[in-house]
Amino acid sequence: MAALRWLTPRRRSATARSVLAGEASAEAARKSAQTAEETAPDSALESAPESGAEAEFPVHGDDRAAAFFDLDNTVMQGAAIFHFGRGLYKRKFFETRDLARFAWQQAYFRLAGLEDPEHMQDARDSALSIVKGHRVSELKSIGEEIYDEYMAERIWPGTRALAEAHLDAGQKVWLVTAAPVEIAQVIARRLGLTGALGTVAESIGGVYTGKLVGEPLHGPAKAEAVRALAAAEALDLSRCAAYSDSHNDIPMLSLVGHPYAINPDSKLRKHARELEWRLRDYRTGRKAAKVGIPAAAGVGAVAGGTAAAIALHRRRR
Repeated sequence: MAALRWLTPRRRSATARSVLAGEASAEAARKSAQTAEETAPDSALESAPESGAEAEFPVHGDDRAAAFFDLDNTVMQGAAIFHFGRGLYKRKFFETRDLARFAWQQAYFRLAGLEDPEHMQDARDSALSIVKGHRVSELKSIGEEIYDEYMAERIWPGTRALAEAHLDAGQKVWLVTAAPVEIAQVIARRLGLTGALGTVAESIGGVYTGKLVGEPLHGPAKAEAVRALAAAEALDLSRCAAYSDSHNDIPMLSLVGHPYAINPDSKLRKHARELEWRLRDYRTGRKAAKVGIPAAAGVGAVAGGTAAAIALHRRRR
């Protein structure tokens, strides 16, 4: 009983932080999308895809439906936060030793598939310390450059076609990612999507404080963000779609009536097959899925992390 009394408050606290993170991300997403709608030309979403989802889905004209796309290895090869870190390193935001540490943390999460609280907290603190004291506007501007340098060529054409099919049907399309919301918004805008839900870093007077609003938008927090946005947008989740590569996003995928497993890791692939969810795999090889490595590691995060480690080793020699 003593153990239960000790665990219950912590679980409630974690749930509360997830809800706070979800609500904060949903609010940021709506504000960004409203600004985009006010400034975008009427023809912004007129491009129709050559290929996409099945003919019967998405349903054209259903304005109570929307689509929610995970980012890392669902829309983009590799981890967006790692590519962003590479861009910040190039601009001398931090030292070589910090890059190696950052790369190792990303590779650890992707390869091990573990979510040790202390390790996650360490990675979170490292990332926040990098941007602390910088202006939000500065990071947004840099994000535009980093997208062109490292991200644009890593977008999966197949997933982009699925997103465009929803847009062509008159539905809103949102990225949902643990990456910083400002970076997610840049990617969403470049792809012509409605907006993005992402991890919200606290800022005061337009300057980052080095703290988060709630938790990172990961796992249950993603589901809370989608739920909050759906309520604010008067969406019917049973008519919505969600797309992800990771078993960590099963809470989000389970919310909607049309879940898709995209480039799935082994756990999600098994879960999707058991529940007869639709699957899509746009990778050229299946080795990552066969050995059970989360697919986001396959092209971006691990390759980048390995390169960073090798470069650091050579410099020390």
